Amino acid sequence: MPSQQGSPTVRRLRLGQELRLLRERRSLTGARAAKELGWSASKVSRIEAAKTMPSADDIKAMAGLYHLDGPKLDELFGLLRDAEQRGWWEDYEDALPEEYTRFLGLEAEATHQRNWEPQVVPGLLQTEDYAREVILATRGIARITHSGVRSRVEARLDRQQRVLHRADACILNVVLDESALTRKFGEPAVMREQMEHLLEVSLLPHVSVQVLTMDSLHPVNTGAFIHLKFSAFDDVVYLEQLYTAHFVEDLERVAGYETAFDHIRSEALDEDESRVLIQRKAMLWRR
Repeated sequence: MPSQQGSPTVRRLRLGQELRLLRERRSLTGARAAKELGWSASKVSRIEAAKTMPSADDIKAMAGLYHLDGPKLDELFGLLRDAEQRGWWEDYEDALPEEYTRFLGLEAEATHQRNWEPQVVPGLLQTEDYAREVILATRGIARITHSGVRSRVEARLDRQQRVLHRADACILNVVLDESALTRKFGEPAVMREQMEHLLEVSLLPHVSVQVLTMDSLHPVNTGAFIHLKFSAFDDVVYLEQLYTAHFVEDLERVAGYETAFDHIRSEALDEDESRVLIQRKAMLWRR
């Protein structure tokens, strides 16, 4: 993981994971640990699942029960301090779905991101005008206010700067369907600018953009997904629907999504061929 403070979301998960492993090493069930601590079993469970933030006193009590030494206790307190920090995405939490803010927290510390998108240009690669049109397209269904649209666009642009242009930027592999290049959002000028921006971003050394053409074999019939990989944490897959989103954390299923992405990528044009196609689409939007 990056040497800097890192994502508080990941730190919360790491803290819960560490506490669970320490309990298991003492051969204690969650219920037995809770009884020894004088807590409810649900409190132990929620702390270990990162759904509840433990207090410093909670950490001390658990450390006593698990017979931890000074260095390990210092490590736990370090995770707690980082977990209590605010992430940049929390400035937009009133306008963004809860699960999406959790995704942003995980993405902030991902080392590798693989994104399949069959309908629109992925958010990380969108221009401001295209992003606004995409959000406006669902405004009537999702009931997003004018200020909500503005906040979501700002959050999307902020995300791009923090993910694509940070010093330790993650490797980004994107495969998008050709239909995403022809589905109109806004005026033709918006689409033309989006195609040109897509070409520009695809030249970044840590970004790979490939297109699955309409006449290609579609090896996996699945909707959009994002597969996040970490250096010291299990992989996670993020799935987003109209009203909700959820994470796939089961290792076997995550591996299935990784295989699915590899299949889709193998059927897509390579990076150079994809740029040629995107350039052709940009020229079509000049008409």
